[in-house]
Amino acid sequence: MVGTGADRIYPARNRELARTIGERGAILSEFPLGTPPLAGNFPRRNRLIAGLSRGCLVVEAAAQSGSLITARLAVESGREVFAIPGSIHSPLSKGCHQLIRQGAKLVESARDVLEELRWPVLPASPQATATALQDNALLSALGQDPCTVDVLAVRAGLTPDALLAMLLQLELEGHVASLPGGRYQRLN
Repeated sequence: MVGTGADRIYPARNRELARTIGERGAILSEFPLGTPPLAGNFPRRNRLIAGLSRGCLVVEAAAQSGSLITARLAVESGREVFAIPGSIHSPLSKGCHQLIRQGAKLVESARDVLEELRWPVLPASPQATATALQDNALLSALGQDPCTVDVLAVRAGLTPDALLAMLLQLELEGHVASLPGGRYQRLN
């Protein structure tokens, strides 16, 4: 769901991600083709995201993040709200901590969300095995010291968009932690 016309990718660095989404799913918009990224469009988009979903997972959010608008709209729509806690010292964790205090479900792994929504946890498929191999290669590239996305993309030979998707999954599974400054650290 985008806050622009479906033909306008914003920000432009997300073109590769948009292409992948278009191949595997759909890019949706309530705005006419050609609509630019106007600030007022994004709260409207967030309303649709909240209404179309079974739940809202907030991964990182500052105290005044737009993600908190989406979480509020999800609650108003009778949807579950989930939040991943972070460092008490990180401004990007304040919004998630606020949501958890207000009753959002604390999430430490993807399994937490699946169980709360009563979705089955499926056995690993061949594709999941391939993904696990990629994840292991990424964890090896990360090493033990915190690393920026740019450096890690070069080490792993991945595009930043693909890398960020993998890092999010690994963070949800508890294998990496995001740190201030766009850095990531291996946890195990």
